[in-house]
Formats: sequence, structure tokens, C-alpha cells
Amino acid sequence: MLPRLVPRQPLRLFRWQAACALGASVQRRTWASRIPRPLGPWGAVGNSPPVCRRSSSTPAGGPEVALTQERYPVKRLPFSAPSEADLAAFERIIPGRVVTDTEVLAASNVDWLRTVRGCSRVLLRPRTSEEVAHILRYCHERNLAVNPQGGNTGMVGGSVPVFDEIILSTALMNQVISFHSVSGTLVCQAGCILEELSQYVEARGFIMPLDLGAKGSCHIGGNVATNAGGLRFLRYGSLHGTVLGLEVVLADGTVLNCLSALRKDNTGYDLKQLFIGSEGTLGVITAVSIQCPPKPRAVNVAFLESPFYVLIETSGSRAEHDAEKLNDFLEQALRSGLVTDGTVATDQMKLKALWALRERISEALSWDGYVYKYDLSLPTDTLYDLVTDLRTRLGSQAKRVVGYGHLGDGNLHLNVTSEAFSRSLLDALEPYVYEWTARQRGSVSAEHGLGFKKKDALHYSKPPAALRLMQQLKALLDPKGILNPYKTLPAQA
Repeated sequence: MLPRLVPRQPLRLFRWQAACALGASVQRRTWASRIPRPLGPWGAVGNSPPVCRRSSSTPAGGPEVALTQERYPVKRLPFSAPSEADLAAFERIIPGRVVTDTEVLAASNVDWLRTVRGCSRVLLRPRTSEEVAHILRYCHERNLAVNPQGGNTGMVGGSVPVFDEIILSTALMNQVISFHSVSGTLVCQAGCILEELSQYVEARGFIMPLDLGAKGSCHIGGNVATNAGGLRFLRYGSLHGTVLGLEVVLADGTVLNCLSALRKDNTGYDLKQLFIGSEGTLGVITAVSIQCPPKPRAVNVAFLESPFYVLIETSGSRAEHDAEKLNDFLEQALRSGLVTDGTVATDQMKLKALWALRERISEALSWDGYVYKYDLSLPTDTLYDLVTDLRTRLGSQAKRVVGYGHLGDGNLHLNVTSEAFSRSLLDALEPYVYEWTARQRGSVSAEHGLGFKKKDALHYSKPPAALRLMQQLKALLDPKGILNPYKTLPAQA
């Protein structure tokens, strides 16, 4: 049972040993070796600093990921293929940062879930928006397709090539441009890692308005490009509200500088909103201005048991006041029978270990084999019904059907595992999952975007007029379709 939480006394923690054992570490990292010099006449990459990459969640020695073009019915669009002359041109734009090493490219061609794989032979690592502009201007003239890539932690295949698109990495665009210590406005380049930004602003009395399980690898530009939700969505809202301005490079190399730090700017169309959640299909985000809330002085985390496990975090300005409110809530929940048992923590290490239980579910499932992932928004009262429905529908076809997510905002992460990819299992899941969601007036993507895997399911959540307008915007901003092709929007005839 949960203890009575008495003001002015530290909160007790029940069954902490078990929680620690389950939580382990929040993240595992491996340091990739220095990028070797590529062979060929177009110049050497030179030595680059070590790249911190999140380790694969698939067991070592697993089977090679099938090429996306072999697993899915997709045809290459008539883009130019990168030539040695193109590589020489890129070398002039970003000397020493044109990567053609096959080992490095192998990692950048595969998503971290190891479910989709492209065959790009070129990875570019610009440091500035001007370099991105030169690259895109050249690619636009040459009709070369470009795949923008941040930390490559996406769930829907949006961050890796489908065919041989040039990978444009933001990894070296990792500088904080400015921070206002009174307003909490942070301006930074798109390649800044979310966890490092969190540490930077927390040292100055603020926090980032989003927190993700992939924070040790994901880039803020990728977060914005996918409109990532995460664990603080209920408290601070979406990036559509917390992002104040963006710098974006358009497909033809035009630099759109809307990097405002103003809370209020009511001058014409709010252009930044076009790029938040556009998944790199309308422009490449190179810098972000974001509003950071003040760091809470008191944080409590409760891990509760009922028919489900529920993790609740509260934050405020007075520890005693917050503990008393949480205590009253827990007592009421216990008396009503809504909660049967649980644990509470205020210590930072214990807070992180409890959150690790939640943040590493996705990684744990990946060790179960191939994972079919669905990120859905549903009415709260029907949030788990799809999980039980699918367990009956799939039977022994699936190893496991798991549902978890964000109870407060109706976001279900549905995961179905099997030994290996199965076309018959996929056919049993799709379009059934999307049709079920549409009948509930839900959304087929709550926070992960559409990417490659969900682009043809968009019509389950948006009417035909909305799809037409999206396609018109794409044609206006990227008339040649070179930016992240085969993603987000359904294939056109």
C-alpha cells in the first residue's frame, strides 16, 4: 500500500529494489570509431570527432534488414543518381565532410528499429545554414533527392532513405546560438541533442518543454520536424505552441529566416507552423527558437498499480504543498479502490529509474523480434480496447500484443511482435488497425508522424480536401519533390 505522505518529512519509497532492477539504466551508448577516409577521387573526409550513437535495440548478430524497396511496393521516382562529379561539387561546398564510407552509411541507411533500409551512398555533414543552402541549391538544379536526418530515432521510417537519396545530416549543427536568462528563450542549431539542451537550460534554472525516451540521441530539429510529443506534452503542450521561430532552408536553397524570439507576433501567416510536423518534406530546419519553462522546484513521481500500471509526475514550486496535494489524491484513489498499491519518489536518481521503466519499453520490445508499431490517438474511455481486440483477432499469429502510452492525452502506443517480418500478419493488422481507429474518430498518428510507413493511411484521419491542400503546399514549396520523397503524403498517380 502507499504510505501516508506527511508534509515536512521525506516521502517513503515502497519496493524500490524491484523498481531499480526493472529500470536499469535509462540509456545505453556506444562510441563509434572515427570516420575513416573514403576511397575515390573526390577527396577525403578527414578525421571527425567520435559520434555518439544510441545502441541498436536489436540483438547483435540479428539478420540483415531487408531493403525497403524489396519489402514494400514502392517505385523509385525519376531523380538523378549521385555521380562522382556531384561528390566533387559537395566536397567543394563542405570540404572534408562528404562521407562515403560504407560502414558509416550502413548505420545511416537503417532506422533504429531495424525495419526499413535504404541504399544511399553519400552522407553530407554541413555545419551552417549557408552550407545547407548551397547543398540544396545544387541538388535542386541536379534533381538529386535529399533525405534530411537528425538523430535517426524515428518510429515510422521517415529519417532514412528509401532508395539512394543523399543523406543530409544535422549532426554537426550542434551549437547554442543564444539563451535569454529572464524569458527562458533558447535559440540553437537544429542538430543539438535534446538531452544536452536539457542539461544546458537546467543549469540556468529552466527545462525543455519536451522530454523523450530518445533524448540522448534525438536532435531538436528532428523533434520539431516530426512535432514530437513526449512525456511533458500534457503539462506544456505541443511544439506548435512552444516553438517561437524557425530558420528553414527550402528545396531551392532559399533561407527562410523566421527565427523570432517573440512570444507574440501577429504579422501575417505564421509560416513556422508549416514546417512543424512536416517531416522534412517542405524544408530543412536548421535552427530553432523555443520557449523553455522555469525549472520546477519540487517534482514527485508516483508509480501506481490498478488494472494497469500508471506513472504520474507532478511538479510545482513548493515541495510541502505539492506533497500534501499528491498525498490527498493518493489517499482518495486508495479509498475508492482505483489504486491498489504503488510507490512514490522525489529523489532524482529514483525519479529517473522509475521513468526508465516507461522509457525503455520500446527498446525492450525490439528484443522480442520484429515489431509492428502503431501510434494512435483515441478517446480515453476506449484507449485499451484495441489491444484486447487484437489479442483475440491475431491469436497465435503474434508473439505479443502490448499497449502503453500517455493516458492523459489519449495516446496509445500499440506494439505487436513476431519472430520475423510476416506479410500475412501485416495484412491482418492493416488496414484493420486504421479502420478501427477511424471508427473511434481517432488519429492514425498521435506523435510519431507518418514517415514512410503511414503515408498511405493519412486518409483515415484527414478528409480529401485536406489531402489536396497538403499536396498543393508540397508542390509549391518543393516543385521537384526532392525533399524526403516517398514520405508523409500518399503516393500520387
